This record gives sequence, C-alpha cells and structure tokens, in this order.
Amino acid sequence: MSLLDDKRWQRFMSRDYRCGCCGESVGGLLDIGYDHPDPWPHGHRQQAGVITLEVGQDRLNSDLCALGDDRFIRCVLPIPIIDTGETFRFGPWASLKLENFDLYVQAWEKDDYSGIDGFFGWLCNCLPGVGMSDAPLPCDIVDLDGVSRPVLWVHEGSHQLATMQREGITFDQLLDIFEAAGMDIRPHLGDA
Repeated sequence: MSLLDDKRWQRFMSRDYRCGCCGESVGGLLDIGYDHPDPWPHGHRQQAGVITLEVGQDRLNSDLCALGDDRFIRCVLPIPIIDTGETFRFGPWASLKLENFDLYVQAWEKDDYSGIDGFFGWLCNCLPGVGMSDAPLPCDIVDLDGVSRPVLWVHEGSHQLATMQREGITFDQLLDIFEAAGMDIRPHLGDA
C-alpha cells in the first residue's frame, strides 16, 4: 500500500480533518523550529516578549545570535518523507566562524549573496527523534539567497541524520519525531 493511500496520512495532511474523540485538528505538515541555539543561556525571546534579546554583549533575534565569541545563524534542515513528495523541516541553529558570520551578515544587509557558495558549520540544536546526542554535528550551510533561511546538510558518515536527509524517512518515523518533540499526534489520526 502506498503512503498516499494510508488513511492516517490523508487525515494528517487534511486541513479539514478533526479527531473523532476530541475534535483536535492536525492541520498538515509542521516544521519544528528553535528559538535559540542550545548553548544560549539567557532564555527565550518570546518569553521575554522582545524581538531582540540582549544580555550584556550577547544578542539573539529570530535569525542571528552572538554569544560571547560564538556566532550562530538560523537555518532549515530538510528531510524528505518517502513516497510523498513532501519535506519535513527542522528549524535549528548552526554555528560558524566569526569571519563567515560577518560575510553572511554583510550579504544579508546588501541583499547580495553572489560569491558566497556556503559555509562549514555545526548543528547546534539537539533534534528530537533522530538519535542525536548533545554533541554538535558537522554540516554544510548552503542556499544562501536571502529569500529563505540557509539550508543545513549534515556531513555524510557523521550521523544517521545525513542518511535521513539523503534517503528520506517514513511517515511512522515522522510521527516518532513529533512524539519525541512532545506532540504525539498518533491518537488523533486513528487507524490506517
């Protein structure tokens, strides 16, 4: 049976579907984003009710973070969902060298990314449901175009996440990720 024939997938992707027992709407594919990189010690911007959270010299907004001598940018980490043509995305942070951060910010301010193919960086959020430890993973930061957030590709051989990005995940693996993130939606989808 194709995933497209799976009633759970159809309910998951339907904006109109409501759970029969509680009326909960799943509402389709959601990204899992992060307010800040894991090393950030100063809390959430949203909880503080600010656009930019500043503590001493440390600064955090929705796309950039300066923490001491470390620099981070917000990215997307795509994972295709097998047999669907759909892509799930994490919205994590990546650290990069100060000079690369400065190049990125200059390109962003000028809206001119010509001459920047990408950077090496480290994935700096522990992603649920993919078997990560707290150790950062080596990544390439690419697709710097100013239209959308940069894309992270985990280096081959460094973690199973690289295989997931290359080969995709099943719908059940996606549901495992949501459950690990505290959003267990299986009970709202019913049986296949």
